[in-house]
Amino acid sequence: MGNLGELSPYEARDAAGFIELMRQLKERSGLTYRELEERAARSGDVLARSTLADVLRRCTLPRPEVLAGFVRACGDEQRLGAWLDARERVRRRLAHELGSAPGPALQLLHQQMLTGDPALDLAAPTATASTATPVQVPVPRQLPAPPTSFVGRNGELAALESTHKQRSNGDSVLVIAAIGGAGGIGKTWLALAWAHRHLDRFPDGQLFVDLRGFSPDSQPMGPVGAVRGFLGALGVAADRVPHDLDAQAALYRSLVADKRMLVVLDNAATVEQVVPLLPGSASCTVLVTSRHRLHGLVARHGARPLPLGMFTDAEAHALLVAILGPDHVAADEHSVAELMALCGGFPLALGLIAARIRHHLPTADAVAELREFGLDALDADDPTASLPAVLSWSLRQLTQRQRTVFALLGITPGPDIGLPAATSLTGLPVGETRAVLHALADVSLLDSHPGGRYAMHDLVRAYATTYAQHDLPEPVRRAALERVVDFYRHTAHTADRFLNPHPAPIRLHPPVPSAHPQPLPDHPSALAWMDTHHPHLLAAQHTAAGHQRHQAVWHLAWTLTAFHRRRGHRHDEVAVWQAATDAAEHLPAATRTLAHRRLGSAHAALGWHEQAIEHLHQALALAEHHQDPTQQAHNHHALARAWERRGDNRRSLEHSRHARDLFHALGQTVWEAVTLNTVGWYAARLGDYDTARDHCQQALTLHGRHHDPNGEADTLDSLGYIDHHTGHYHQAIDHYQQALTLYRTLGNTSQSADTLDRLGHSHTALDQHTQACSVWREALELYREQRCEADAERVQRQLGNLLKAALASTSLPAAVRSSPTTIIDTQL
Repeated sequence: MGNLGELSPYEARDAAGFIELMRQLKERSGLTYRELEERAARSGDVLARSTLADVLRRCTLPRPEVLAGFVRACGDEQRLGAWLDARERVRRRLAHELGSAPGPALQLLHQQMLTGDPALDLAAPTATASTATPVQVPVPRQLPAPPTSFVGRNGELAALESTHKQRSNGDSVLVIAAIGGAGGIGKTWLALAWAHRHLDRFPDGQLFVDLRGFSPDSQPMGPVGAVRGFLGALGVAADRVPHDLDAQAALYRSLVADKRMLVVLDNAATVEQVVPLLPGSASCTVLVTSRHRLHGLVARHGARPLPLGMFTDAEAHALLVAILGPDHVAADEHSVAELMALCGGFPLALGLIAARIRHHLPTADAVAELREFGLDALDADDPTASLPAVLSWSLRQLTQRQRTVFALLGITPGPDIGLPAATSLTGLPVGETRAVLHALADVSLLDSHPGGRYAMHDLVRAYATTYAQHDLPEPVRRAALERVVDFYRHTAHTADRFLNPHPAPIRLHPPVPSAHPQPLPDHPSALAWMDTHHPHLLAAQHTAAGHQRHQAVWHLAWTLTAFHRRRGHRHDEVAVWQAATDAAEHLPAATRTLAHRRLGSAHAALGWHEQAIEHLHQALALAEHHQDPTQQAHNHHALARAWERRGDNRRSLEHSRHARDLFHALGQTVWEAVTLNTVGWYAARLGDYDTARDHCQQALTLHGRHHDPNGEADTLDSLGYIDHHTGHYHQAIDHYQQALTLYRTLGNTSQSADTLDRLGHSHTALDQHTQACSVWREALELYREQRCEADAERVQRQLGNLLKAALASTSLPAAVRSSPTTIIDTQL
């Protein structure tokens, strides 16, 4: 016989095309009509040569029994299911175009032909579709019971409803909803809850199968087993199921064609598991649940993805009420709130802990256990009731490289990670790192966020950390952490050069091999990078300290200082320099001097005067001992700031003059400009406004010469203060606004708050209450963001006094006086 495999019955678009393919099949078989009749008889088929000749002359579809006998006689029995399926597709297309369809008897005949049902006596010419007696098969009702404690998910239920309504809107496509999410997040519960609420929509039955894609079993269910199970539920005897998967799937599609059925494919691992179980009829609805995103199902079969996230606080609370009862939850709301926070909205975690509480474990004890033991408190002998076990099933689908990266992501510093940092962490090329991150996100072990960020839920991360500690060798973990720490500190060093363009030179060793710092092109990108990665830099310093990388600890503190001062991160500045001071005990003397100075300045910024003076005097003593005039000058400058915080402006002026003289003698004109401004500032604070203005004007000239916009802004602020206190309020406003423009360009929110505070006083002096209110409200917001409570309270009082003054002003319109909230929001 000729090559039959190249001939595809699916090429047919109409009856004429299908008959043409049958003619080609006959020609390729090389058999005559008589030989076909004889071969059919030997197989138990009745295929009269006259009938066959008549079929091949006409352009109408043959009856299923004729087609089956013909295909078998031609020797293409392996693809019998494909031929019958293709015929069914053409038939449905014709029915749609003509508005008619075969009756139930003919449909039953088609089913019997596919299965080889002995009830169909093909040897008897009088047996026709019209006389066949249907076999009564129970309507399949395979759905498991509805979840008893299902709560929330209103948005997701609405999305499923919207997807299903496509059919009522006239769409003639199969409705497939792909519910995705992490293990234990409630995918199956959502599918069953929706299905049981809408059973009336599926009168022809509901099919359900657990494909065991992620389960205690070692292997997922193959599509052959799943299809055979569905065929059995649809009344096909086991000995009548075709051996070939394609034929099985074709038979399954034929049996559910034009029926209003729901098919739930639970716990799928791959698209290959799902596709053979998809009906071919738009009358059916399919719900698929999987930890995998199943991109192929979306792309090739039009599935609607429905990602499932963690519970909201309201949903988590509702679940606990559903399991424990409202009285139990109300009796210990504090413990319940902590339980919800520790579980982070993870439905399985909440359910496991609630089940233990229900079995007579006090809520407070359950919370204490979870707080102390973390993920281990959610373990159990029963793998289905163990969160670590449930999470472990996801790793079975991963390669060894993907499992390694998953573990490293658990121990990397910071709350999340971007591709550049991940590339250094893994030591892989960028493309391979991206592929691994996508693979982890595809199985719901990693969440992708806007801006190219990736993060893990806290409990998933705890599992990844445990996996890293148990399954990764210590040298692998250490090398990865060294790479990612060096990525952060070297990129931060680049950013700091934009934020602090005139730093003292420090020695910076190259990054370790395979660490690739991120290039930053300009000041805005540097500030944005620091804003995003601030928590990562703090965590990186902690990681470096844990590995006794003393130089890295000190250097990270150095790179963060300018950023901390601009953004007002005063508490973080104390923390990083305390760590750097500890690390400096293992480093050269110059680093100890600088560490004590920076730590003292950080204490002073928080008003912790005794600690500040102690560290600053220690730094000054070290600088004098090592005869380092540059460090002596910096320490006098820092002491001036510290005594200002104490309110002793005379001591501040004295130290500032020492610093100015030293910097002048050293020829360090950038810092000389800084100290000229501080001398002017403290002179102004002491009422010597002529001296103050003279020094500040000199400072402004030097700052402009050295292109130091932050120094210019500081000096313009000082000049505004001098103008205000000498009665030149309009000029003060002008200087303050120039300073604000520069501060905002630089992202210096800390100094912006102080300048806004002073600007409000100048507006008030001119009875410009509305403008004063506006700038003080902005200052108040910034102080609150920076946790400057004393400053915020002072500005709040100023706003209150402004309100009183505004209400007492006869120049205000009556409507404004009667509605003071048009001036000031008293809820601030």
